[in-house]
Amino acid sequence: MSINKQTSIKHQTLFLFALAGLLLFAVSAALAGEQDFTLHNKTGVEIHKLHISPHSADEWGEDVLGQDTLANGESVDIKFHRTEKAAHWDLRVEDSEGHSIEWENLNLLEISEVTLYYKNGKAWAEVK
Repeated sequence: MSINKQTSIKHQTLFLFALAGLLLFAVSAALAGEQDFTLHNKTGVEIHKLHISPHSADEWGEDVLGQDTLANGESVDIKFHRTEKAAHWDLRVEDSEGHSIEWENLNLLEISEVTLYYKNGKAWAEVK
């Protein structure tokens, strides 16, 4: 096989790998929900449960952390299915003793980050 033919095959192979990578990126972006956000825990305590439900819902959804916890100073990416339509969501966190704090009516279509704080008996959230 000639050197030119080997170079051509290498270029074609690299092109196909690049194309496959681009397609995978496009598919993963298409599957992401518009409500996706990153939650930062700066409460000073470990979060043991995290519930996120549409503002219009009467009940809390499942604990999205499952068996995991979110330590103080850590962050977690919250992903929604791309078909999810609700814009406004409520968020509830619980510590190991079952104490909970709630934030209501967060417009997740306009928010990409939520940072939770708790100090001197007061809780607040900063959003970006």
